[in-house]
Amino acid sequence: MADSKKAKQGLDLATIGGVVLALAGILGGLTLEGGKLSDISQFTAAMIVLGGTCGSVLISTPLSIVLGAIRRLGGILFEKTQRPEALLEEIIDFAVKARKNGIVSLELEAAEIGNPFLKKALTLAIDGTDLEELRGMMELQMDLERRRAHSEIKVFESGGGYAPTIGIIGAVLGLIQVMKNLANIDEVGRGIAVAFVATVYGVGLANIFLLPAATKLKSRVGQEMEIKEMILQGVISIVEGLNPKLIRSKLEAFLGDAKPSKAKGVVEMAGAAEAATQT
Repeated sequence: MADSKKAKQGLDLATIGGVVLALAGILGGLTLEGGKLSDISQFTAAMIVLGGTCGSVLISTPLSIVLGAIRRLGGILFEKTQRPEALLEEIIDFAVKARKNGIVSLELEAAEIGNPFLKKALTLAIDGTDLEELRGMMELQMDLERRRAHSEIKVFESGGGYAPTIGIIGAVLGLIQVMKNLANIDEVGRGIAVAFVATVYGVGLANIFLLPAATKLKSRVGQEMEIKEMILQGVISIVEGLNPKLIRSKLEAFLGDAKPSKAKGVVEMAGAAEAATQT
C-alpha cells in the first residue's frame, strides 16, 4: 500500500530561480548603465518602506491572520505537497479491501493514515455516517480552509499594494531634505537621486516578492484543494461500493498529465475481489 506520509518536499527551484533572475536583470541593467550597487544601498529608504508597509498591513488586517500569513512564508520557498499518485494508489487499495471484506474492515488501517483529510473522511465512512452528511462535512472543511488561506494570502497582496505608495512617501521625504540644501547646488542632484531609492525599494518589494508570493501561495492552495477533492471523491466512491477500476478511472482525472504507477499487487487484488463478488 502506498504510504500517505510520504510527501514531496524541498526547495522550490522556480521561486529561487525567479528571484535570482529578477535581481540579476535589475542589478545587471543598473551596472550596464554605469551605475553602482552603492547607488541603491540606502538603509533609511529600506527602513521607511519596510516599516511603513508592515505598519499598514497590521492596521488593515487582524493580527491572527497576519501571523497565519507569516507561517505560510515557508510555502513560498519550499514545496511540500502530498503526492497525488501515492494517494490514489492508497485509495484504490482501500477500495479493493472494502469491496472484498466490507468498509468496516478498514478501521485499523484508517487509524494509521498519515493524511489528516483522508483519515477523517474514511473514519466517518467507517462509522456509518450518511453519505450526504459526510460529503457536506468534508466540503465545509475544505471551504473553511480555502477561505482562511485566501485571507492569509490577502496579507501579501495588501503589502504589495501599500509598498509602492510608501516608497513614494519615502521619496517625498528625501526631496524635502534636498530642498533644505538648495544653496549647495552640487548636493542637490545627488540628494534627488538618493531620495528616489525609496521608490525603487517600494516597487521592487511589491513586484519581486509580495505580489508573486501571493500568486504562488494561491497556486499551492489550489493544488491542496484538488487533492482533497480527489480524496473525497475516492472515499464517496468506496462507500457507494464502486468497482476499484471505475474508481481509478474517476480519480485519474485529478492527476492531469501525471502517470499513476499501478502497483501489480493492487491490480491482482482488484481482480480477486471482483471474482469473489461474482461467486
